[in-house]
Amino acid sequence: MISLSQLAKIFPTKDGDVTAVDHIDLTIDQGEIFGVIGYSGAGKSTLIRMLNMLEAPTSGAVEVAGRNMNSLSGRKLREARQEIGMIFQHFNLLWSRTVAENIAFPLEIKGVSKAEQKERVDELIELVGLSGRGGSYPSQLSGGQKQRVGIARALANNPKVLLCDEATSALDPKTTDSILDLLVDINQKLGLTIVLITHEMHVIRKICHRVAVMEGGRVVEQGDVLDIFRRPQQAMTKEFVKQVTEPEETEEALRHLFDDERTGSVLQLTFVGGDAQRPLITNIVRKFEVDVSILQGKISQTQHGSYGSLFISVTGPQAEEAIAFMREQQVEVEVIHGG
Repeated sequence: MISLSQLAKIFPTKDGDVTAVDHIDLTIDQGEIFGVIGYSGAGKSTLIRMLNMLEAPTSGAVEVAGRNMNSLSGRKLREARQEIGMIFQHFNLLWSRTVAENIAFPLEIKGVSKAEQKERVDELIELVGLSGRGGSYPSQLSGGQKQRVGIARALANNPKVLLCDEATSALDPKTTDSILDLLVDINQKLGLTIVLITHEMHVIRKICHRVAVMEGGRVVEQGDVLDIFRRPQQAMTKEFVKQVTEPEETEEALRHLFDDERTGSVLQLTFVGGDAQRPLITNIVRKFEVDVSILQGKISQTQHGSYGSLFISVTGPQAEEAIAFMREQQVEVEVIHGG
């Protein structure tokens, strides 16, 4: 569906050239939700804007839905862009137009008849959960409702691809989740390919099938979301995964325990899929002469299953045997203190 080959973007400045995107190769499959995560300055916004040629690449190739985007200009480029919807962090709505008029705007530009516009707008208002708000103006809407209008407008021309540029960054956590649920619903109902960029791992964890991690203009790691959570390879990826799997106070709490001689071995256990629901701790206590204390833990859901991270302390004469047993159960065990 989307293929990037050695894609690069260099911005000339008075202080020298700045490489925003550094020769990226990437393939995104039809119908998947693909996330690109990175901190500010990583190059992710420039990357997504090159998919619809809002930003022209310095070198490399972009192919979307069978079209070589680099070779298009004028009318053909406008036609190609109609197959690529886009939503933005700050909504980009027309404040003098109602909800219905904002959604109809792309159809007006395309020359669709008034009757067809109304039919399509009514469909989209229902799809995004804004029934009864067609006559409202953006100033009368909440942030989440504004983004729903943005999504409906992006879908007006029945695009094959939806690009989301930090689409939930301006929203509170509860509203963010509702918008993410809507994107999953749209993906499933319409078979739409969704590409989203974010700096929040919660967004990736909740709806993405695969993810690419960007740093310094390059993709430093990519793969299935569950695999990335299970075995992050790069320091940057591990940092992002910790946003979701470890509460902020984990490190401080564990460091305090390290000073207590009674703590014993402190372990981090990682569970994936069905393993997250198994009674592992109960089995260990029954099977071995050990005391187990649960320090902290969290189970998160991804599109491909659950992912759990649990911190425990183990003391007793059979602590080593208990740790060996845990590893035999296909549970990843990292001894972070003692042992």
